[in-house]
Amino acid sequence: MASFRKRNGKWQVQIRQTAKGSTSKTFILKKDAVCWAREQEVLFQNGQWLKSETSDLTIYDLMKKYRDVVTPQKRGRVTEVRRLKRLLKDSELMAIKLQNALPHVFASFRDKRLRDGSRTCHYDLVLLRHAWNIAKIEWGWQLSENPIAQIRFPRTNPPRERRLKSGEYKRLLSEAVKRKSWYLYPMIILAVETAMRRGELLELSWQNIDFEKSCVLLPITKNGSPRWVPLTKKALVCLKSIKKRDKEKVFPLTDNAFRHAWNRLKRRTKIETLTFHDLRHEAISQMFESGYSIPQIMAISGHKTVSQLFRYVQLQEWGRG
Repeated sequence: MASFRKRNGKWQVQIRQTAKGSTSKTFILKKDAVCWAREQEVLFQNGQWLKSETSDLTIYDLMKKYRDVVTPQKRGRVTEVRRLKRLLKDSELMAIKLQNALPHVFASFRDKRLRDGSRTCHYDLVLLRHAWNIAKIEWGWQLSENPIAQIRFPRTNPPRERRLKSGEYKRLLSEAVKRKSWYLYPMIILAVETAMRRGELLELSWQNIDFEKSCVLLPITKNGSPRWVPLTKKALVCLKSIKKRDKEKVFPLTDNAFRHAWNRLKRRTKIETLTFHDLRHEAISQMFESGYSIPQIMAISGHKTVSQLFRYVQLQEWGRG
């Protein structure tokens, strides 16, 4: 009934019984683990062991609560809700009870999910691992040691090196101006002129734009620190040309609406390999080519370390066409 395993210099013991559930605990000394296991087995046999309140819960129950309780507190909640929505549709994984969720279960999920890309697989495993830790530590769920932490994670893809090729910028703008999705044209221009992220552009507020000082305040950013972004003449002209459709937001639309419009634009222009985030790479690379200093670029882009910044830089002899 009891199983023992040594991990990170400690002994983990798990007692499992189909009808009554399972329990586990970690000890420094094996003799203590053995002693505790014997005590628990006696309780099992005498019917005195109290069944865990989470013994009937599944991975679906775990991830659903995580989506409802933890995700709303995050800055990237919109994107994470979308990822969790897809993850919750995996009926095979979600149906597994938490007491049966051993490392090999998640290893099998990893191998299957890798077909959709290593980065996508990595995101899912990180969510699962964090949800397990939150449930065990903060919610008090009686769970074993984190099984996701015991498996190998896929290697993440190397940094993208995609920049705008000659003529692509003009093609994007000329096609965007024809679309009913009015926001595509100005968002493309602002992304290249300011290096702002898609989420930052979608959260852009009229009250945070200082037209006199030619800058905009981003109060909520990915790294958690607000920052001021200078506006070029082209960015200022672009912002002034936008018709106010909302009292607060410059671009009053959802992330999902923009993604669909952007994907349609790429198909129209036959620039399928370009992501909107690549425009941020383009902007930062052009700043280097224009002679901006590293501290200046870091202040504009919001990167906290030089190593993070350099992941975005691909220099070339010619700019966008």
